[in-house]
Amino acid sequence: MRIISGSARGRKLKEPQGRDTRPTTDKVKESMFNIIQFELEGRRVLDLFSGTGQLGLEALSRGAVHCTFVDQRREAAALIGENIKLTGFTEVSRVVQGEALSFLASCGEKFDVIFLDPPYGSGLLEKSVAQIAKFDILREHGIIICESGAEQPLPTLQPPYEVGREYRYGQIKLTICRRAGRIRE
Repeated sequence: MRIISGSARGRKLKEPQGRDTRPTTDKVKESMFNIIQFELEGRRVLDLFSGTGQLGLEALSRGAVHCTFVDQRREAAALIGENIKLTGFTEVSRVVQGEALSFLASCGEKFDVIFLDPPYGSGLLEKSVAQIAKFDILREHGIIICESGAEQPLPTLQPPYEVGREYRYGQIKLTICRRAGRIRE
């Protein structure tokens, strides 16, 4: 597992022991960042269900200005902290060890890009998307990148939120959701 592109390109990240964390494969991660490559520069990112922190760290490497990493497991939060140090992003990172839905309900800040990669089939993806919309924590023109099993449907969203394009990679599906806003000039 490594950083693919940007200022920390090629840095190897520490991987978790055991099977509690399912890191995004390099193939899916590279495709994901090709899809959103022009949406990262200068943006604030939330990496929910962070695991190793690789998605948020990749975003920082590609020009995001800040990333908040959230994972409820103590071991995962510690691993994320180690990977932040390895990549040199300590000053622009925040690690929260806590339950994802509670974080969404109380975070009080807005993000431009949100990565959602909860355990497949847990129901947390649907609940997280609903919470993000309910508490309106995505900025105008912001995006949510959802990783799920290929057959998992996303809930219908109410404006200004909308479910966008889906991309399939074998048994993995990426869904891009957006928050509409005023037309940019």
